[in-house]
Amino acid sequence: METLKTISIRKSTRSYKTKQISDKSLEIILNAGCAAPVGMGDYDSVHMTVIQNADMLDKITKAAAKSFGNPNMKPLYGAPTVIIVSGKPNSKMPNIEMADAACIIENMALAATDLGIGNVYLLGFIKALCSDKELLKNLNLPEGFVPLSAIALGYSSEIPEEKKSKHTIAVNKIK
Repeated sequence: METLKTISIRKSTRSYKTKQISDKSLEIILNAGCAAPVGMGDYDSVHMTVIQNADMLDKITKAAAKSFGNPNMKPLYGAPTVIIVSGKPNSKMPNIEMADAACIIENMALAATDLGIGNVYLLGFIKALCSDKELLKNLNLPEGFVPLSAIALGYSSEIPEEKKSKHTIAVNKIK
């Protein structure tokens, strides 16, 4: 698939089949994340955690639902795979870890789309995850790392449809 076509058809998937993605597809997606630009080339400041354990995903879902006061909330949308991107805060470039995580996740989202795997950028559950010491401990993160954002992956249970409209972002040009 051509890059621009992949970009144009990528969409946020919010309903997944239970079928797990293949190890080969997961490796391709992780490699795309590893190819993302990271501020100052400090690849030691980012970390990815792949979660495919249904019990762990359920615990995260319940923690987020409790945190938001909505027992019916499904912040992971039932995806069978979630990759959490964590980072180390950087005193030289405050908040660069958020930009790094966004670049990593975007690369993985495009790779997943190219492979026909549904995906959605996740952020809302991170606060709940970070405030649950037991869940955080179960991530086995390196010292000093904190979860920043994530991507859900799986086969979409939604009926594919053409994108009807293109979003636009205001642009001004200074020549």
